[in-house]
Amino acid sequence: MTDLFSSPLPDAPLAERLRPGHLDDVIGQTHLLGAGRPLRLAFQSGRLHSMILWGPPGVGKTTLARLMAQAFAAEFIALSAVLSGVKDIREAIAQAQQSLQAYGRHTILFVDEVHRFNKSQQDAFLPFVEQGLVTFIGATTENPSFEVNNALLSRAQVYVLHSLSVEELEALFARALAVIGGHNPALNVGARLAPTKGLTFSDEARTRLIGYADGDARRLLNVLEQAHTAAVTAGISHLDAAFLDQALAENLRRFDKGGDAFYDQISALHKSVRGSHPDAALYWLVRMLDGGADARYLARRIVRMAWEDIGLADPRAMQIANDAAQTYERLGSPEGELALAQAVLYLACAPKSNAGYNAYNQARAFVKQDGSRPVPLHLRNAPTRLMKELDYGKQYRYAHDEPNAYAAGATYLPDDLPEPGWYQPVPRGLEIKIGEKLAQLKRWDADAAPPDKRG
Repeated sequence: MTDLFSSPLPDAPLAERLRPGHLDDVIGQTHLLGAGRPLRLAFQSGRLHSMILWGPPGVGKTTLARLMAQAFAAEFIALSAVLSGVKDIREAIAQAQQSLQAYGRHTILFVDEVHRFNKSQQDAFLPFVEQGLVTFIGATTENPSFEVNNALLSRAQVYVLHSLSVEELEALFARALAVIGGHNPALNVGARLAPTKGLTFSDEARTRLIGYADGDARRLLNVLEQAHTAAVTAGISHLDAAFLDQALAENLRRFDKGGDAFYDQISALHKSVRGSHPDAALYWLVRMLDGGADARYLARRIVRMAWEDIGLADPRAMQIANDAAQTYERLGSPEGELALAQAVLYLACAPKSNAGYNAYNQARAFVKQDGSRPVPLHLRNAPTRLMKELDYGKQYRYAHDEPNAYAAGATYLPDDLPEPGWYQPVPRGLEIKIGEKLAQLKRWDADAAPPDKRG
């Protein structure tokens, strides 16, 4: 079997040359790898257990799996769920059985992007995990609660990995620059680093490069390598921000349009609007636009926010949200995005009410479980003579002919259905006036009721 832990070739990608060879060399994930923390204890325990490493790209999931195999002197079989199928799983299991029988070595089966395996593929290696033939380590960028079978999930400890902080990326940047600038391109990162030679960055350029990385260690190393290649080609040794902007392709923030990042950010946008925080709402909107989210989808969600969280407290919110959506359809990007931003700001600042949203949900739930109650006779239309003879429309009171254009005491629900009280206006915005009006109508109803039925 190929030794996955041998020193990388001098011309290997920078990310591979800098892959940590020891747990202490790992940058980031201190919440898991610090003294007394869960993964550090797992390495120190002397006992392997199956696990799922859940986190964004470039935070060390594959590295940790390799280090686990190295620490426990285990065979390491890596599968990509994108490229592998049941046949590959069977071959990996056969290889694990051979390693155990021939050499007495246990096997770690590492499945990258395990969320892309369907149920049958996950089920294919589950029995061998249960038997202890292999220790399963899965890596995923998606929430395993939704993407991993419950049977497999119950047998694996989930560890959540975080994006690298700016400080951690700066430490990685310094380490990488030492490898690029030093005489030995295969420098052992665990040893004292050689001083940087031949390549320097301005403070602004370093900040720009770390910003490009967006918390992703692999991305930082890749763009640093690109910058180095561009510098060599241009015959320069000092890189400033202007050179980086010219040399590097336009950056896109990490944004998976169908994954957790997408739904987490739209959730943050919605909750910021609901929480009346205009700056936060604007931040999340711009983050999603910057990351490539479909502006038309955002427009639809903004309209939904207006109806769900503002409602009748400020009916102008619905109009502004719809106008913003139409403006974007007319102008497109980037001009039309300003309309969406203005709508988000208005919605965040508007008075909030979910009274209509709650009333609608309660009415739906009631109707779903209730029977088909007949329409009261006085509410039925009577276009024919027969219908009139059957008392359709009899005793109906035309509200416009009544005092205050209100038929006090009239009922409009099925005869055997008491007033449910679903809609309860909140004391905010226009619903203050709506609440006052409904209270007045109730008083008129009470005055019109027979003496024995008055409250």
